Amino acid sequence: MKGKTFIIAGPSGVGKGTIIQALFAQQKNLYFSVSATTRAPRPGEVDGVHYHFLTREQFLRWIEEDAFLEHAEYIGNFYGTPKRYVDEAMDRGEDVILDIEVQGAEQVYQKRPDTIRIFIAPPSWQELERRLTSRGTETPEKVRSRLARAREEFSYAEGYNYVVINNTVEEAVREIQAIICAEHCRPAQRIALINGM
Repeated sequence: MKGKTFIIAGPSGVGKGTIIQALFAQQKNLYFSVSATTRAPRPGEVDGVHYHFLTREQFLRWIEEDAFLEHAEYIGNFYGTPKRYVDEAMDRGEDVILDIEVQGAEQVYQKRPDTIRIFIAPPSWQELERRLTSRGTETPEKVRSRLARAREEFSYAEGYNYVVINNTVEEAVREIQAIICAEHCRPAQRIALINGM
């Protein structure tokens, strides 16, 4: 069976990274989509593992060749999701997980409407504020700015296929696993499988 692509999006501080890490520890046959970037590698970062590191010229050429599912420029560097690696993983029968911003998710959906979009939401705004504050890495002004942006991003949630509330990582992972299973049980895919027997 061909794999499917799942977008996991949501505001900063909601726990997407932690959920994805736990999901990969429990679920087989998943591929994490590694982004491409023009920024320089940081110490310890490995090409193809943390990012696909490209020159600005290479990145612009890939844009011209329509080689990205989504891309954006952020603080002078480009970031994007290469189509090739996603397609290769799906052809191998692996489900692809994309951890991208809400705006990037919209770009992917425009190109591939069959992509399954999962929005990760906090159990409450107070809890999101607590999580952002407890990191201890940001000023109160930065936390307020992130909360304002989170409210903006939350306005996209109604357009998603699923909303998972991150009360606990364990619950969120169970729900995402159920979503992945359900998506593979859709009639079109199952009937094609039976007809191919």
